Amino acid sequence: MNVVLWVVQGVLAAMFLMAGIVKSTQPREKFTAQLPWANDFSTPVVRLIGVAEFAAALGLVLPAATGIATVLTPLAASGLAVIMLAAMGVHARRKEPKAIAFNVVLLIGAALVAWGRFGPYAF
Repeated sequence: MNVVLWVVQGVLAAMFLMAGIVKSTQPREKFTAQLPWANDFSTPVVRLIGVAEFAAALGLVLPAATGIATVLTPLAASGLAVIMLAAMGVHARRKEPKAIAFNVVLLIGAALVAWGRFGPYAF
């Protein structure tokens, strides 16, 4: 199970690292073309979401890999689960079922990591 958690952590970290970089560094015109939901939010809010996703991606891997402040790994996973719940609400309001399904998959992965690293497979 520990290997499964590491794989899920790695996949989630890669996905949220890329998403966080796009949302926090690209011009508004560029990220709204890729992410239509971003038109519903101000640029600072989208940037904040991007920075949170980027930080959580680092938090999924670095504390666990270094053995320093390992409690940050399940906290990062919990934070991503909350972000995915909020994203599901946005996509539900916009009637985007494919995006909701994708958020559910990410939510399950984040919840699995949080459960595993807080509980039976803590470092």
